[in-house]
Amino acid sequence: MLKATTQTAFLIAAFVCLGSPAAQAADRAFCAGYTDAALNQVHIALSSPNCAAGARGARWAPERHVHFDWCLTQPPAAAEAERHARTEFLRGCRG
Repeated sequence: MLKATTQTAFLIAAFVCLGSPAAQAADRAFCAGYTDAALNQVHIALSSPNCAAGARGARWAPERHVHFDWCLTQPPAAAEAERHARTEFLRGCRG
């Protein structure tokens, strides 16, 4: 079963993604910072034995373009929800 905070992060991300169709996608500068943070989180997860097994899927992709390209299609709130979901996962598996 997922922790409540992880479930909340997923719900927030889903709500943001399904929210207003007029929501503006994040700009390139924002996405560059988001991508740097995402790759740092990916590196931490993949280098930790307790986290590596659960770090699967696009959220944990080690390729820069995966995170950057996705970010460009999302409003900043969705990217922040993704970052938060990774943070919560790392808190849970690192103790």
